[in-house]
Amino acid sequence: MFPSIPLELLLTTGAILLAAYIFRGITGFGSGLIAIPLLALFMPLTFVVPYISFVDVAASLVHGWRHRRHTAWREVLTVLPFTILGVALALYLLKNLDRSTLSNALGGFVLLFALYSLIGPTLNRHQCSARWSVAAGSLGGIVGTLFGTGGPLYVIYYQLRGLSKNTFRSTIATVFLIEGGIRLVGYAAAGLYHLEILFWITASLPLMAIGLYIGGHIHTSITQRQFQHAIGILLIISGVALLTKTS
Repeated sequence: MFPSIPLELLLTTGAILLAAYIFRGITGFGSGLIAIPLLALFMPLTFVVPYISFVDVAASLVHGWRHRRHTAWREVLTVLPFTILGVALALYLLKNLDRSTLSNALGGFVLLFALYSLIGPTLNRHQCSARWSVAAGSLGGIVGTLFGTGGPLYVIYYQLRGLSKNTFRSTIATVFLIEGGIRLVGYAAAGLYHLEILFWITASLPLMAIGLYIGGHIHTSITQRQFQHAIGILLIISGVALLTKTS
């Protein structure tokens, strides 16, 4: 039996998802940053996070496979071990950390970098060392597990590594796919995937695909500078979400 869902809720959710995955198609990330805060206005966060996480992993699989020839595997493998470490550490920090303080500090930092992306010079290759993968991976894993918003840290790192827009989209999709897969295992083990959430996931996958298709065609027509501006706008959304997020 499918759950009975009001038509208004279906239409509103569909519009949010379509907008979120059009942005994802343009930039390679950002769907969760848009969808999760908006959907959480009228759905429980414990429902929204595993729901959108599953759809995001599917989107990452589509992006990663479609653009696999552009994936910078060395960049992925440099970050991945520290991401896994960050996810593991977050399980401990959930019980001991003042998440509100961390959220505010991270939000402020992300906003500052977003402003740099919007008004600063075009980012050049290798503006940061690969040694920063330790911080990007571990903090991305920690923040992603705590808040569901670890993406900006990976975005900042790969932007400063100077990846081209095609390589950026493919590489970050691969990172999100692996990290997201680890999270899905945790959600499933916690029993968060039930009949209702599986219905929403199934209904959302076509909208995700349509959004990625539209965004991908928009992406092909933008310059590197316009791409950098799009990254900055999504980072502002992320930063504001973090600053306004309650613990």
